[in-house]
Amino acid sequence: MSLKWVDVLEIAIQLADSKPDVDPRYVNFVQLHRWVVELPEFSDDPQRAGEKVLEAIQAAWIEEAE
Repeated sequence: MSLKWVDVLEIAIQLADSKPDVDPRYVNFVQLHRWVVELPEFSDDPQRAGEKVLEAIQAAWIEEAE
Protein backbone atom coordinates (compact mmCIF):
# COMPACT_ATOMS: atom_id res chain seq x y z
CA MET A 1 0.00 0.00 0.00
CA SER A 2 1.30 3.44 -0.81
CA LEU A 3 0.15 6.60 0.92
CA LYS A 4 -0.79 9.80 -0.87
CA TRP A 5 -1.69 13.17 0.62
CA VAL A 6 -5.39 12.34 0.18
CA ASP A 7 -5.06 9.39 2.59
CA VAL A 8 -5.51 11.70 5.56
CA LEU A 9 -6.96 9.16 8.00
CA GLU A 10 -4.43 6.42 7.23
CA ILE A 11 -1.58 8.92 7.55
CA ALA A 12 -2.96 10.04 10.91
CA ILE A 13 -3.22 6.43 12.10
CA GLN A 14 0.36 5.69 11.08
CA LEU A 15 1.61 8.84 12.77
CA ALA A 16 -0.26 7.94 15.95
CA ASP A 17 1.29 4.46 15.86
CA SER A 18 4.81 5.64 15.08
CA LYS A 19 4.83 8.64 17.45
CA PRO A 20 2.85 7.47 20.52
CA ASP A 21 4.54 9.95 22.86
CA VAL A 22 3.81 13.00 20.70
CA ASP A 23 0.82 15.24 21.40
CA PRO A 24 -0.39 16.17 17.89
CA ARG A 25 -1.90 19.43 19.15
CA TYR A 26 1.60 20.84 19.56
CA VAL A 27 3.17 19.69 16.29
CA ASN A 28 3.95 22.49 13.85
CA PHE A 29 3.29 22.04 10.14
CA VAL A 30 6.98 21.89 9.22
CA GLN A 31 7.54 18.95 11.57
CA LEU A 32 4.27 17.30 10.54
CA HIS A 33 5.18 17.55 6.87
CA ARG A 34 8.59 15.97 7.51
CA TRP A 35 7.10 13.11 9.52
CA VAL A 36 4.51 12.37 6.84
CA VAL A 37 7.12 12.32 4.09
CA GLU A 38 9.30 10.02 6.23
CA LEU A 39 6.54 7.42 6.65
CA PRO A 40 7.72 4.17 4.99
CA GLU A 41 4.61 3.82 2.84
CA PHE A 42 4.41 7.47 1.76
CA SER A 43 4.95 7.84 -1.98
CA ASP A 44 3.50 11.17 -3.07
CA ASP A 45 5.15 14.41 -4.16
CA PRO A 46 6.27 16.22 -0.97
CA GLN A 47 5.63 19.58 -2.65
CA ARG A 48 1.92 18.85 -3.13
CA ALA A 49 1.03 19.29 0.54
CA GLY A 50 -0.62 22.51 1.51
CA GLU A 51 -1.79 23.97 4.77
CA LYS A 52 -5.30 22.50 4.37
CA VAL A 53 -4.11 18.92 3.99
CA LEU A 54 -1.71 19.29 6.91
CA GLU A 55 -4.54 20.71 9.03
CA ALA A 56 -6.72 17.74 8.07
CA ILE A 57 -3.96 15.27 8.97
CA GLN A 58 -3.35 16.99 12.29
CA ALA A 59 -7.09 17.03 13.11
CA ALA A 60 -7.42 13.34 12.26
CA TRP A 61 -4.33 12.54 14.35
CA ILE A 62 -5.79 14.45 17.32
CA GLU A 63 -9.04 12.51 16.90
CA GLU A 64 -7.09 9.23 16.69
CA ALA A 65 -5.10 10.08 19.83
CA GLU A 66 -8.21 10.69 21.94
